[in-house]
Amino acid sequence: MTMTQGSYLLADQGSELDRLQLQARVWEPAGSKVLEQIGNGAGALALDVGCGAMGWLRLLSEWVGPQGTVTGTDIDEKMLSAADAFVASEGLGNVALIEDDLFASDLDPGSFDLVHARFQLAPLGRAEEQLASYLRLVRPGGTVVLEDVHPGSWHFLPPAPAIEDRLIPLLAQAFEIGSDDPWVARRLPRLFRDANIEPTVRAEVQALEPGHPYQRLPLQFATALQGALHKLVDADELAAMLDEAEAELADPGRWGLTFTLVQTWGQRPG
Repeated sequence: MTMTQGSYLLADQGSELDRLQLQARVWEPAGSKVLEQIGNGAGALALDVGCGAMGWLRLLSEWVGPQGTVTGTDIDEKMLSAADAFVASEGLGNVALIEDDLFASDLDPGSFDLVHARFQLAPLGRAEEQLASYLRLVRPGGTVVLEDVHPGSWHFLPPAPAIEDRLIPLLAQAFEIGSDDPWVARRLPRLFRDANIEPTVRAEVQALEPGHPYQRLPLQFATALQGALHKLVDADELAAMLDEAEAELADPGRWGLTFTLVQTWGQRPG
């Protein structure tokens, strides 16, 4: 079974490009911390699966250095075009971009020292198969890094009831409609152990100052998942909820806390 754009929960949404670019920048510091723990990557061959518009391309380019190479893959031509523009603007001469299907990959097995994927497991809902695919691409002794979402820390300061108590739980239901395991982050360590890999786990929550654009993520998801949300709540109620959410975000003193980013990595057995 191959992967299609339609099999990705948020595929073909006009807002996805902007959201992914912002997301990549928000979480770059967390990615840097993982690479620091993994160690020196000079000269390594690294792969960013589902890199989207930016992903870990800049991080990995710096990590492998001029003697290493980074490959970024995606199945969406629009995302790869945006990534190509980003690579050119940043002067990332050691980065190559390829259209590739994880489940029918044309990449050589065992050819990478590090394979990374962020927010790929929950939207596709094929975690065991995906991990097996990542492990096929990394060399024995190489490292697989997976990142996914746990929603428990997703809050606002002061509270924003329309977003926290109504919209976010509704979004959780919508994700459950589109994914067999939307909160797969909770079982990442077990997935690794089932593959005979001893995992390392770290987690990070970002504080978002008033007016930070990433505070709008629940509303962006509401736009992207509108079809699923209309199965759960009528259009008038949803519109009223979103109006209240907009009013809450307009509070000039409101801070936000992101969901928890769960980062798990380990080495493929030799």
